[in-house]
Amino acid sequence: MQNTENYCFIIHSVAIFAQVEPLKNTLPDFSFKWLTEIVVSNKFCILLGGIFFLLPFWGEGQNIITDEGFTILPITIVDGDTIPNAYIKPIAIYSPRKFKGKRDYREYQRLIRNLKAAYPYSQVAKNKILEMNSHFQTIKTKRERDAYVKVVEKQMRQEFESKLVKLTISQGRILIKLIDRELGRSSYDLVKELKGGTSAVFWQTIARVFGSNLKTKFDPEGEDKLLNELVIQLEQGLI
Repeated sequence: MQNTENYCFIIHSVAIFAQVEPLKNTLPDFSFKWLTEIVVSNKFCILLGGIFFLLPFWGEGQNIITDEGFTILPITIVDGDTIPNAYIKPIAIYSPRKFKGKRDYREYQRLIRNLKAAYPYSQVAKNKILEMNSHFQTIKTKRERDAYVKVVEKQMRQEFESKLVKLTISQGRILIKLIDRELGRSSYDLVKELKGGTSAVFWQTIARVFGSNLKTKFDPEGEDKLLNELVIQLEQGLI
């Protein structure tokens, strides 16, 4: 029985590390009994395998239930065994960056600042486009669609225009790339889809005057590799 308790302690430690709520501080009652039955029936490895290898199934068709502050985990049945599923967010790990000199370091820090300035607006654009695409499904005529686009455009201008004009040219270029990264479509294509070809050409001409290009695509494996790494780190709260 001593070995059984040691195994249960190990599982409990894993649960705490993974922030699996039902197993926290609940060993005396159902958790200890449940874990004991698992260990006695030689299912210790299956449990750990379930925690670490079935993470992608978290939330798929499962509703998260809470009871008295504890989370009841979704389960998966594998060969007749009931395995709880817990999701641990993935993280990206990059080797420490080496700089050629002070200038290289300053340019790196400048890229981070510009990214932080532009990134929030790329998320606003993504969410708004997704919202508009959903609403388009309920619109039957082109007239209604055009009217809806004008209303959204007016709202967006009122809320963000004064902030967007304060972005530098470099930050604007990054925003154009981030929009393509988030939506898989260039800014030019989005303007053309929402406002028509004439508007797209007009705004592309304005962008070119200021050294930008609405048709710019995001290249995560090429010239935008570093930018893509920084985006991932920013999303994970590492920078």
